[in-house]
Amino acid sequence: MAQIGCGYLTCMNTDTSTAQLVNQLSEQVSRLARDEIRLAVAELKDKGKHAGVGAGMFGAAGVFAWWGGLSIVAGLILLLALVVPPWAAAFIIAAALLLIAGVAALMGRSQVKQATPPVPRQAMDNVQEDIATIKERAHR
Repeated sequence: MAQIGCGYLTCMNTDTSTAQLVNQLSEQVSRLARDEIRLAVAELKDKGKHAGVGAGMFGAAGVFAWWGGLSIVAGLILLLALVVPPWAAAFIIAAALLLIAGVAALMGRSQVKQATPPVPRQAMDNVQEDIATIKERAHR
């Protein structure tokens, strides 16, 4: 049997009947659809992971900011109550906690940006390419 062309969507033989070609096309389109769905699922899982990490970083930023705020309050209380150096230690700790919160917020924002938009862009592009290929070969 002589093969005319062999690609992802078609592999035609000169002796192949129309029914066989339609059957092959149906099988190949089904396999292609399953592959694209697997790709979309994998892509959405990856984006979901980044969104989860980003949300966790935002949560950590909130905790550190809260602790920073509490330290500022403790520092002000010590400042007013005793007017002695222990307040300086409270402000240093508060500044360190707020710095950590800022870094965590920036890292969280970066993670969330990687997860948006939450659509399987690569899978959608592949499906559009596949449709264009099928249309082109259908016109031949």
